[in-house]
Amino acid sequence: MQSVSKIIADIAAGRDTPAGAIARSRAAIGERDNEIHAFEALAPEGTGTASEGPLAGIAVGVKDIFDTHDMPTRYGSPIYDGFRPRADAPIVAMARARGAYVIGKTVTTELAFLDPAKTVNPHDPAHTPGGSSSGSAAAVAAGMIPAAIGTQTGGSVIRPAAFCGVAGYKPSFRLFPTGGMKTFAWTLDTAGFFAANVADVALFAALLGGRDLGADPVTSPPRIGLYRSEIDNEASAEMRDAVTRAAAIAERAGATVVEVCEPEQIRRGRDVHAVVQGYEAAISLAHELAFHSDELSGVLRETLEEGRSIPPNAYDEARRAARHARKTATGLFDEVDILLAPSAPGAGPLRSLGTTGSALFNKVWTLTGNPCVNVPGLADSAGMPLGIQLIGRFGRDKQTLQAARWLEGEIAAGPRP
Repeated sequence: MQSVSKIIADIAAGRDTPAGAIARSRAAIGERDNEIHAFEALAPEGTGTASEGPLAGIAVGVKDIFDTHDMPTRYGSPIYDGFRPRADAPIVAMARARGAYVIGKTVTTELAFLDPAKTVNPHDPAHTPGGSSSGSAAAVAAGMIPAAIGTQTGGSVIRPAAFCGVAGYKPSFRLFPTGGMKTFAWTLDTAGFFAANVADVALFAALLGGRDLGADPVTSPPRIGLYRSEIDNEASAEMRDAVTRAAAIAERAGATVVEVCEPEQIRRGRDVHAVVQGYEAAISLAHELAFHSDELSGVLRETLEEGRSIPPNAYDEARRAARHARKTATGLFDEVDILLAPSAPGAGPLRSLGTTGSALFNKVWTLTGNPCVNVPGLADSAGMPLGIQLIGRFGRDKQTLQAARWLEGEIAAGPRP
């Protein structure tokens, strides 16, 4: 895989140039994307290459629900075939302003929902790369680009990062802008990022946002809360074993590991996620349902129709439950620095099953807005990636990324005697 950190360091040292790094990414796309199908559209060759800025030389894939002025934006739906926005989404404009080269639009599922798209998992094309940020995760995992932008409304950053074996970072809610993207659920939609490892995704986010998010080495091992909930049995035996192994590795490396039981308010938050998402989606996509119903997949059309039937008082009650879940989530970090949980129920399911996988282990943390990082490095018996999720206190994104980088390094170093 390509490394954001190495590309930037090589350019700074004169060993590489921005144009050379971009050219290699374009060549890698030419070599691999006919197998992976991660890109919906590519920027015209020779356009938009910046030679200055902190992200100069970094080719970035942008999930195709963000508007781009120089490429079509299809939102994963035939409804928008040939649509050409006149302006960039703010996060795309941020990337360009900092010198990144927006090399292409990455494949998304239909309107960032559940219907699988054409992208395959680079580790095994028979398996899903996850969704809805399918192309963003797969393009990084296949070594075509060093970084990509995606979104998460349920589990659409952490889950595909886990399935594809890369680092995925879902920031605290609203830390990065979501304007200029196709809204699904406005109180849940969150911009997120993909890179080869945690240090790279932290550096990319830091340089993109101009924020102190770099995953500097920790001065002391973190206090880890091994998160226990009633959905744990929904994880595969190999996934549960991976979490146990990660906790044991962390403890042997000096971390304090304690079990943290899920409070009722957070369980309730997970339960009401569907109400919040469904109600808001029915409003956000009312036009598509009213005028293009026959062009929607059955699963999305049914979800929007169900959402339209949710009364406002039920939505308001769900929002109150969400607010209580957020307050309760803050209290989880009184005695620990970070929470450890599965990123997904297991490895990426077979594509023949017609699913991009379950967001069960992600959606409550999207509802509460906590920063989350998928830590790669573990695998099942078939060699498919298994992701470990670290969840941090709201607004403590740097600390969350630091802990994730530390754990990733300890996993890579292997078990200690």
